[in-house]
Amino acid sequence: MSNRVQIFDTTLRDGEQVPGSQLTTEEKIIVAKQLEKLGVDVIEAGFPVSSPGDFRSVVEISKVVREPIICALSRAVIGDIDAAADALQYAKRGRIHTGIGSSDIHIQHKFNTTREKIIERAISATKYAKGKVEDVEFYCEDAGRADLVFLAQLVEAVIGAGATVVNIPDTTGYCLPEEYGNKIKYIFENVKNIHKATISIHCHNDLGLATANSIAGISQGARQVEVTINGIGERAGNTSLEEVVMALNVHKELGLETGVNTQFIYPTSQLVSKMMRMPVQANKAIVGRNAFAHSSGIHQDGHLKNTLNYEIMNPQDVGVDKSDIVLTARSGRHALKHRLELLGFSFDKPTLDELYTRFLEVADVKKEVNDADLVDLARTAIPA
Repeated sequence: MSNRVQIFDTTLRDGEQVPGSQLTTEEKIIVAKQLEKLGVDVIEAGFPVSSPGDFRSVVEISKVVREPIICALSRAVIGDIDAAADALQYAKRGRIHTGIGSSDIHIQHKFNTTREKIIERAISATKYAKGKVEDVEFYCEDAGRADLVFLAQLVEAVIGAGATVVNIPDTTGYCLPEEYGNKIKYIFENVKNIHKATISIHCHNDLGLATANSIAGISQGARQVEVTINGIGERAGNTSLEEVVMALNVHKELGLETGVNTQFIYPTSQLVSKMMRMPVQANKAIVGRNAFAHSSGIHQDGHLKNTLNYEIMNPQDVGVDKSDIVLTARSGRHALKHRLELLGFSFDKPTLDELYTRFLEVADVKKEVNDADLVDLARTAIPA
């Protein structure tokens, strides 16, 4: 089995469904070019049948982005598939992503049909899409809550019909990591033609487990992971690209790799945040403002002695300039001494102890002490 994990980015499709974050075609092209620079393998550019704007976006992205596969979403409906194929006409490498519900909840309450008819529709849609493009991905919607035996039958059927990729989405973010990993394992062990397709995973974050579930799925053999920048997406969002990529990067023992140039992660995060008007939470893993910031005195002391004490990755590896020592009332003498020296001030221990007492008084009032405050403080200790 390959050790390369394909990165399928759906920021411009699933991510863009967030209320208030819609992009124009021109803005989507800017983001798509950045995703190409980042090194993703697949860009899901939109859902062409949903609106003229989405159709145009897929068309225009297909014209200017040449390296990644350009993917268009559709339901298992002929009109959807036709629209996807038409929108992909300029793509160097195009993929149609079609599918249907796989859980009994969806089968009964969304489609009002039976398992047998779902398989018939799935086979028909896959074959029809295959007549339009060579690369067809099939999604088994709500696979996280689907019956395992039926799910395996559905996966085997669509691979037999020509699907090159089969997506096993935890659409509602329901699964626990061990449960989701076992679901992927079961598919590999019970689908006879599994070797003819790539298994993909698409996890939502309703319980905050999207990244954990994705890693569990990859560990059981999935070799495509569907992600968004900053984890944006429906409801609580999708699996974060930056979290999966850096988890695999940090844990070399897994023996897995991606084609992502990690130094472009932070700039891409900032671009998407700005263009989609979605601020990144301060404590967001990898790309949050505080991801490489240290304010606790114990942590600051350990970090200054050796960064490995509290950082498992270099900030430069993800495109962040440097770690940050934030001076607050929780900071210790070591951090104060370090920042003063960076500002050009050096004091003996008794003077530093006196300055530290005054620093704490300032910090209790201001909450965060900046360099200008420190310069003012230092000057009070310099003889006139």
